[in-house]
Amino acid sequence: MAFMIAIVGRPNVGKSRLFNRLIESQTAIVHDFEGVTRDRQYGDGEWFGRPFTVVDTGGFVPRSEDPMLQQMRHQAQLAVDEADAIIFVVDGRAGLAGADQEIFELLRTTDKPVFLAVNKIDTWTGQEQFLADFYQLGVPLYSLSAEHGIGLDPLMDDVMEDAPKGEVLKDEPFARIAVVGKPNAGKSSTINALLGENRLLTSDVAGTTRDSIDTMVRVDGKEYLVIDTAGLRRKRSISQRLEEFSVVQAIRSIDRADVALLVLDATQPISTQDKKIASVVQNRGRGCVILVNKWDLVEKDTNTAGEYVKSLRQELQFVDYAPVIFVSALTGQRVHKILGAVDTVFEQYTRRVQTSELNRFLEGAVARHSPPMHGNRRAKFFYISQVATRPPTFMFSVNYVEAVAPSYRKYLENQLREAYTFEGVPLRTVLRPRQQRDRD
Repeated sequence: MAFMIAIVGRPNVGKSRLFNRLIESQTAIVHDFEGVTRDRQYGDGEWFGRPFTVVDTGGFVPRSEDPMLQQMRHQAQLAVDEADAIIFVVDGRAGLAGADQEIFELLRTTDKPVFLAVNKIDTWTGQEQFLADFYQLGVPLYSLSAEHGIGLDPLMDDVMEDAPKGEVLKDEPFARIAVVGKPNAGKSSTINALLGENRLLTSDVAGTTRDSIDTMVRVDGKEYLVIDTAGLRRKRSISQRLEEFSVVQAIRSIDRADVALLVLDATQPISTQDKKIASVVQNRGRGCVILVNKWDLVEKDTNTAGEYVKSLRQELQFVDYAPVIFVSALTGQRVHKILGAVDTVFEQYTRRVQTSELNRFLEGAVARHSPPMHGNRRAKFFYISQVATRPPTFMFSVNYVEAVAPSYRKYLENQLREAYTFEGVPLRTVLRPRQQRDRD
């Protein structure tokens, strides 16, 4: 699970430039959550084997009455709440502003490590004149130029010093389940209904996130690990600010899961936040079961469920492979179906198909629909093999990788699903140019 870093500072001090520099250097996947929370972006990266997630918070103005600036300040505070470390960015050319001092005093009260990054120091010559003001804050500082990539190494070496090394999840024989969704969708009541119905709680075990408790349950001889049940079950004690930061909480849980239970509120339209969380599930390569909660509150006829699924598939196209269960956590309606769906998805998530069977599949798929021409070239496929599970990943040997159009790659993925089902799991495909040994 990634170490969380928040970048905080006044507007226009170079926070976004630093953010882009960090994720750019790590060829990270960037999650743009602008539609969910104003001016906040998330990016993933790695620093010498230690993964991190960095949050660009937008400008922090301590006491502004401007509604926009108040919102930006609020989002920065949310990021600080969830962060493991804070990079406080100041403008070295402008000197120490009163707002910088106020922000720094606020950050010191968090008891989290704060790293002072004096930005816009583009030359080593005469930099002391720019840094003098900032020494009065009494903490080590790091002079850098985010724009030119100068001085990043000392900063990140110290920021990441206490970060855990990348955790390779052990392939356990049981499914690790994350219950995710936007605030008030019913995550807490869903997990309580699930655990309450089975009454087979075997243990609470410390998770790897702060204040996290995972719950192991045994049902019909099968074990399941439900991730961070403390966070899900303390609905009334968790602050509203942390509830609003549900996307980060979802990322943390999804990173440790095999299967995500995506909880939707049947009484509300599919929201941008629903889509963002679903996209994290897909991007992280996790299995997915969609739970449409509060179904008992929906006025319906014989066509309602079918119409809802049709609309849902259009709104959440990137997880159109996920099974859908209509539940009511409050009444217990269809809660008993959840773990059965998890079993099915986990079986597909860990499934491995024999190479000989896959190559018969490939021959048939290409015969039914030949690859389109790419200029004067046509892709020729030599073989396919499954190179990984969790999620299932397939490698195709092909003469010209660039000749395989994205639409044809999607066709092959759809054919794999049609042939082998793979319900509830994303598929990964890798195109490898033909090697000498492939020709022999």
